[in-house]
Amino acid sequence: MTEQTERSLAERPPDTERLPPAAPGEAAERGGGAGHTPGPATGQTPGQTPGQATADAPVLPHATANAPVLPQATTDAPVLPHATPPPLTAPRPLGEPRTWPRDFTHRLTAPLPGVRALARIAREGKLRPPPETLAEIQQLPFEPGPMPAADTTTLAVTWAGHASWIIRIGGLTVLTDPVWSRKILGTPARVTPVGVRWEDLPPVDAVVISHNHYDHLDAPTLKRLPRHTPLLLPAGLAPWARRRGFARVTDLDWWEAVELPAPGGPVRVDFVPAHHWSKRTLTDTCRSLWGGWLLTAPDGRRIHFAGDTGYGHWFEEIGRRYPGIDLALLPIGAYDPRWMLRPVHTDPEEAVKACQDLGARALAPMHWSTFLLSGEPPLEPLHRVRAAWAATGRPRADLWDLPVGASRVLAAR
Repeated sequence: MTEQTERSLAERPPDTERLPPAAPGEAAERGGGAGHTPGPATGQTPGQTPGQATADAPVLPHATANAPVLPQATTDAPVLPHATPPPLTAPRPLGEPRTWPRDFTHRLTAPLPGVRALARIAREGKLRPPPETLAEIQQLPFEPGPMPAADTTTLAVTWAGHASWIIRIGGLTVLTDPVWSRKILGTPARVTPVGVRWEDLPPVDAVVISHNHYDHLDAPTLKRLPRHTPLLLPAGLAPWARRRGFARVTDLDWWEAVELPAPGGPVRVDFVPAHHWSKRTLTDTCRSLWGGWLLTAPDGRRIHFAGDTGYGHWFEEIGRRYPGIDLALLPIGAYDPRWMLRPVHTDPEEAVKACQDLGARALAPMHWSTFLLSGEPPLEPLHRVRAAWAATGRPRADLWDLPVGASRVLAAR
């Protein structure tokens, strides 16, 4: 364990505040002058320009990023079941310059780990699967195949591995959290190849990023993209992308949206909450936001990409605001030990519950079978998600437990 890692984990933010819910479109932006007052609806504290790191320091993406089980502090007041959902926000301009609070620690739904958590995980040594289960790696499902033909009416997904999806929607190709690297900082190399070779990708029309951990924001992969590729990012991440030469960068707060021009009509992309956190260097804890994305096709079909998240109240609220979700891309891996990872990573049973909370018609599991980030056996997430889905009595065909490299086309409503 390096001194740098110990210092990273020891940076515990203040206790999470209990704040009122943000109204749609009311992003908390930095105010001028020296006075600091809460934003109008989110309770954010306007202030200084976010402290952006000049380079990526070696901070472990998950071992240093996860919190012990603690009573959940929520940043939102309870929502009554009968309450009418607020109207969707008007789309914001693409590439709009924004200013943000110094950090987003008040959005956390669980405190970050401290020295005791670090000491315990070092003592228990349970962030890797038991050696006797590693033979299961040979059985991990990997079936690369050609991506389906797509026109302006097609809505299809292809799993490239981990949280990387190729989404065909409205005539566009959108990548989620693209990681084509063989190895990411702080983890062993990937145990399954990327499901789609980079040279076999159609032209990429946009990229959405859920947060800045290394296994979701992979700089070497993004360097492969033309610098005019639109990047949709969480609040506070735009400077990172602009420093790397990207010219069409948009960062959003929760419940904000943009529209991507598409041959089949505009594709709406909303940034929605998740139970997670952000950190990339020793000095940028929660300096940028984290979340998931809701993509709506011109004909109204919807895909929810959860990014990286624990289970909690946000799923029900997302389902309330965006009824009729057709497909939920939800994480099922990197969950053991639960005392540490529960607040930030759903286990398979929680992913099935989250799908139900969202009101989603189908579930496509992700965030497993690619990088071994925690202590569960490699095949356990698949067995558990299948059992949890069967226990609901829902149609087996609505569990899209795809092999890495496989695709599925979403039928029209």
